[in-house]
Amino acid sequence: MQPGLLPGAPALEVPGSPAGADIMGTPFPTDAPPLSGQVSGHVSGPLRTLPPAPASAHVRTAAPAAPPAEAFVFPSFTKRRPFPGTGQSRSAAAAWARKYSRIITVTDAVVVFAAALAGHLAWFGLSPAPLHIGSVTTTYLVFSVIVGSGWMLALHVYRSRDSRITGMGADEYKRVVNASVMLLGGLALASVVFQFDVSRGYLGLVFPAGVGGLVCSRWLLRQWLQAQRQRGRYLFKVVVLGRARDVRYVVHQINAKSKAAYQVVGVALTGKKRTWLDVDSTRLPVVSDEQTVVDAVGRLRADAVIVAGPTKGGSRYVQELSWELEESSTQLILTTGLTNVAGPRIHSRPVEGLPLMHVELPQYSGAKHVLKRSLDVALSGAALLALIPVFLILAVLVRRDSPGPVIFRQKRVGRGGEVFEMLKFRSMVQTAEDDLAGLLDRNESSGVLFKMQHDPRVTRVGRWMRKYSLDELPQLWNVFLGHMSLVGPRPPLPREVAQYGNRVHRRLYIKPGLTGMWQINGRSELNWKDGVRLDLYYVENWSLAGDLIILWRTVQMLRRPVGAY
Repeated sequence: MQPGLLPGAPALEVPGSPAGADIMGTPFPTDAPPLSGQVSGHVSGPLRTLPPAPASAHVRTAAPAAPPAEAFVFPSFTKRRPFPGTGQSRSAAAAWARKYSRIITVTDAVVVFAAALAGHLAWFGLSPAPLHIGSVTTTYLVFSVIVGSGWMLALHVYRSRDSRITGMGADEYKRVVNASVMLLGGLALASVVFQFDVSRGYLGLVFPAGVGGLVCSRWLLRQWLQAQRQRGRYLFKVVVLGRARDVRYVVHQINAKSKAAYQVVGVALTGKKRTWLDVDSTRLPVVSDEQTVVDAVGRLRADAVIVAGPTKGGSRYVQELSWELEESSTQLILTTGLTNVAGPRIHSRPVEGLPLMHVELPQYSGAKHVLKRSLDVALSGAALLALIPVFLILAVLVRRDSPGPVIFRQKRVGRGGEVFEMLKFRSMVQTAEDDLAGLLDRNESSGVLFKMQHDPRVTRVGRWMRKYSLDELPQLWNVFLGHMSLVGPRPPLPREVAQYGNRVHRRLYIKPGLTGMWQINGRSELNWKDGVRLDLYYVENWSLAGDLIILWRTVQMLRRPVGAY
């Protein structure tokens, strides 16, 4: 986990260079005041003068000049260090990360070659089926070995075993799928170039089985890894550095995600001195400030430093911090203010020493939405047919439980502010809308939502239907008609939309969903602010792979319902 130097780092003046020259020979202003005491705006503390560089140092300098009267000095934050990369990890985190990567490699190999062999046996049997590649004749058994080897190479090239993505998030699965698609495309191109015809039936068996097996094996390994992390094992120990407000936000987000790979062992605060920092229900020790964070990392044997927000000294401070952390191969992690922008939309591009961060525009139309709509129609149509017996049973139970219609129809606001009629199994008494006015003073939610954990309007059957979200099943018809999507933001009421601010209106940029981020992150236990944040995150960063993961997590959530009332 050794970090490299940050792109765009300012050059360093080195001993032995002429006065006013940096390491590349670019002159500095010679009339600047000498450095002494403290560096204002960066890192305070006494300054040290480095000894002259050895004569053999390969440094390109400007034309010879008289020796400077005062040699360049570094802040005390920077000490004399060994050559970068020679340090060892301070804990076992790097060791287990390498071990876990090897485990993934072995399981990938087993799955890939098993899929290739199974495809061969299913399509050709035990016969050595010949394959003609130009003037060379081989067998499909040999070709299966080549496909398996190429598949393993593709998974490596796409860095699907990178410790920064394995164990959490959708990026790991995306890279597995992308590597497999790339390999299939490469085989198609090779068949044209080298003029050989591969059996489509063979490929139609091998690739679906291989991709499915890889995703399943990664998921199983992830479940094991997350179970270990919940026991406090296989976690990266981190120190969070920054202002108290920024540190609280970062630590809260880490704690809120039980699947996060980080364990906060201390915080380093800038500004006001204190001993503890309370975050949620946890009291974290303040182990240092911005000047002594490197020493604290050494004492705590931390694996990474997370810089939360802007720091005093700006980019130069971060650069020098990265240099200091090189000795122990401690990772440096920077947070950005783009809290609602996911990684796939962020790309870095260095331009001659200037690191630029490109943020792609979110896509609210186009081919991805056509595919999303196709997925909605296919899955909702199949679900409507398969669930007909369930619909009939629920309809009978609702009708027998309380007087009133079986289906509850309610106006909701869809994409672009379009109003549609949403369908649900009735879970409240027939006079629920009229009774709402008398319950507003008992609202347990924040913002524009109305929520009551023990709402007297909910019927007996409605209570357990709500627990397992069975009352939402008729919305599959809304999905099939195109009013809603399987995955999306929560469909709001018109009275809620009337109270939206400009920022919240972005929830209406795409279709509302039968399920979504709110469904898999606490449901009714979420406050208004967190619900909006999750919805906006989905609106700007959704993907088909992410939708499939949300659908899968929704099924898991329904087995162990949380926050449904």
